[in-house]
Amino acid sequence: MALRNQRIWQYIDEVARMGSVRQAAERLNVTPSALLRRIQDVEHDLNALIFERHTSGVRLTAAGEVLIGWIRMQSSELRRVYSQIEELEGLQRGEVRIACSQAVARSFVLRHVSSFREKHPNVKFKVTVTDHSTAVRALIDYEMDLVLIFRPLRSSELHSIMSIGQGLVAVMAADHPLAKHDVLRLRQCAQYDVAMPDMAFGGREIVESRLLSSSAKLNVAVEANSFDFLAELVAGGELITFQIDIGADTWRQDPRFAVRRISDIDRTYGPLVLGQLKGRPLPLVAAKFAEQMARDLNDCRSLPTLPDGVEWSDDEEMEDETGLDTRSS
Repeated sequence: MALRNQRIWQYIDEVARMGSVRQAAERLNVTPSALLRRIQDVEHDLNALIFERHTSGVRLTAAGEVLIGWIRMQSSELRRVYSQIEELEGLQRGEVRIACSQAVARSFVLRHVSSFREKHPNVKFKVTVTDHSTAVRALIDYEMDLVLIFRPLRSSELHSIMSIGQGLVAVMAADHPLAKHDVLRLRQCAQYDVAMPDMAFGGREIVESRLLSSSAKLNVAVEANSFDFLAELVAGGELITFQIDIGADTWRQDPRFAVRRISDIDRTYGPLVLGQLKGRPLPLVAAKFAEQMARDLNDCRSLPTLPDGVEWSDDEEMEDETGLDTRSS
């Protein structure tokens, strides 16, 4: 049934995503009337409405929500079956869909996509660069196979393949007054204007939370949702920005920048998590890509040196699904 009706399931999924029959029809290259008839056929078979109309388009009914969950699960399982069949035939085709934080997109993920395609040139990739909350939602909606995100919210749906500790670093111009120090305190950085990502990014949340009880306060002169923009901005002045250790590799190699570690005393670290949807077997090609990244991640740990023999816990910096901070510090 799933194979024979795959096209109509795709149609219904597209309407659900777009919230409009007309817009979905344009993307699917069919007429709105033909698309509507196919939907009505399914509604007749189910003896239930899938969509209800409202002023700006359509939305799923309760029955539609149940159906769309089943459709996306079936599509995900079918992709895994195709991958296994192709693996048996030695074709090495397939698609890997990964959502990742900006911090790892430009260097780490880019490097691994390139090296994986050198070995498996027929494999396609869909890489979505986004914040941690959106990435987890895409995983739950079967839009992604994998996520590589910094400091995700706790979710019962997220299965961690590997989690490594990552500390924050300060990024500034090479001739910045603070560049003469190897290690910096947050209060030193707070003496200068900063350029920061918005609050959707985990690094910003850490810095803000660590300074809540401090007399030092950040003056956020520039806020942007692009780390590349922020870096180019700080390269030409006395602004400072922050990044996790693994995300600063590109700037370490650029003579315009100075990258300095934040002192462990400030506890500006958190987990970088490679994950998948809990209970969902990965397509073989996605599983192989995850294995490749996990091997490299194991060598990228950036653990703090904690006093009195206290050991790092990967869970220490994660938050719960409600967004309430569960850290004890």
